[in-house]
Amino acid sequence: MEKPQNKILIALAFFAIYVIWGSTYLLNKIAVAELPAFMLASIRFIISGLLIFGIAKIMKISLRITKKQLLNTAIAGFLFLTFGNGVVVWALKYVDSGFAALEISAQPLVILVMMRFLQGKKIQSMSMIGVFLGMLGIYLLVSQNHIIMHEKSALSIGLIFSCMVSWAYASLFVGKADLPSNYFINTGYQMLTGGIMLLMVSLFLGETWVSPTEWSEPVRWSMLMLILFGSIVAFTSFNYLLKTVSPEKVATSTYVNPIIAMVLGWYILNENITAQSIIAAIILLTGVYFINSKKSIILFSRFRSKKLKN
Repeated sequence: MEKPQNKILIALAFFAIYVIWGSTYLLNKIAVAELPAFMLASIRFIISGLLIFGIAKIMKISLRITKKQLLNTAIAGFLFLTFGNGVVVWALKYVDSGFAALEISAQPLVILVMMRFLQGKKIQSMSMIGVFLGMLGIYLLVSQNHIIMHEKSALSIGLIFSCMVSWAYASLFVGKADLPSNYFINTGYQMLTGGIMLLMVSLFLGETWVSPTEWSEPVRWSMLMLILFGSIVAFTSFNYLLKTVSPEKVATSTYVNPIIAMVLGWYILNENITAQSIIAAIILLTGVYFINSKKSIILFSRFRSKKLKN
């Protein structure tokens, strides 16, 4: 029987991966309206990584890792954060935050297809239904005329999809890679290395850096919340839940994040939610449900079990 304090921690952790992660699309959308995308993302993850190391030092957790582990965390940091997050932040300049979140919710579909072609995993019948519904939902979502009116909207949609592929491949990579045994330290190294690479991309592209003293108050609050809650709290909660509850329960965040993002984008930024978007969301999330159903969750069990050991 679970202790009462464990139930409270689990509830708080689910709140973090449901609401906080769902709100990061809005926070990034607010910040990227004023700041260059890769500058924004680099500041977020470098500071988050350094804060994690500071907390680890206070908790007397060793920061020592092997060269191989450092290389693997850098690879994961690039796939998850430098490309997987930095490019999404750039794309948010041209698409609504709710739209981006809904498109990214198809990630389990991409992981499933990758496991089939890269690892030879058999796709169960329930998952095949999920793949079909997911593809239909994405088509309905991106085929709306008002979404692709901006000259860079179509490019942004394609780049967001490529970021999904990057996250999916990274998810399979970390399942087998030699990474630091402490998930908190593992996250810190991924954020720091990913943030440094984002900094290099920003400098290479010649982004004009803006001093924090010149940021508007909404941008300052958005950056603070992205660092403390979106990075440290949510990622720590995610790893905690992977070690505490079943993987399919953790996967339910896939259904909730886009709904939170769409509601916040509509309420705070007056983003348009069309009937077709709602239908696409229902179809797409139903597809994700079929992919994450008990019959198809077997496909993810080995990957998750390996990840839990890291």
